[in-house]
Amino acid sequence: MSVQVTVWNEFRHEKKNEAVKKLYPEGIHKIIADHLNKQEGIEARLAALDDPEHGLTEEVLANTDVLFWWGHAAHGEVQDEIVDRVQKRVLEGMGLIVLHSGHFSKIFKRMLGTNCSLKWREAAEKERLWNLEPGHPITEGIGEYIELANTEMYGERFDIPTPDKLIFVSWFEGGEVFRSGCVWERGHGRIFYFRPGHETYPIYHNAEVMQVLTNAARWAAPRITMADKCPNVPEPLEPISEKDVDFGKAGIVQG
Repeated sequence: MSVQVTVWNEFRHEKKNEAVKKLYPEGIHKIIADHLNKQEGIEARLAALDDPEHGLTEEVLANTDVLFWWGHAAHGEVQDEIVDRVQKRVLEGMGLIVLHSGHFSKIFKRMLGTNCSLKWREAAEKERLWNLEPGHPITEGIGEYIELANTEMYGERFDIPTPDKLIFVSWFEGGEVFRSGCVWERGHGRIFYFRPGHETYPIYHNAEVMQVLTNAARWAAPRITMADKCPNVPEPLEPISEKDVDFGKAGIVQG
């Protein structure tokens, strides 16, 4: 069965900024989805901020194994109701791949419980992403590092919880370093944050970056889908010995 992917994007810069439109005329989400749809065992669809319910209806999310998220300038416009809906699905088992400036999205901050703030500078500087986990499924087919000629710098301190595993660390020409590939588990879902992806640089035209995204889609796919429950279980599995009738009852004064 194919991994069902939804690639979400604000899809604003591509309509207003000529430099971005030149690189991604149909949107960042379209170039990612087109690449994923060429990979064996993956089917990708598109969703955008200005779609009804941001393109993330109950039906769409119910049929999504992995959600990619690219946001930048309109984080505040994402409705909290939709954030609740996405969070619920991640906790049930859906994978979440957060890209570049999606670090400041409502859903990423919600899932991690921190500010997710960082340093940044846009100076078209070289970046080298060091592959710290060459045996991890996300880095399959990736060498010792990925080198990008022109990128936006993200620098530490990155206000995130310590990752379950750190996959990539970036070095930038200006001297900063950054935890650029991090994974966590929340509930039954897997989360991967991957830093490369500024909209005015051709990051998503890089074959190695796209290989990482392909690997991440497969890695983040659900192993189990389980709705949250907190049931009362009045019938025990084993017999319980008889106790004082007042034992453990709130509000009972012993005397």
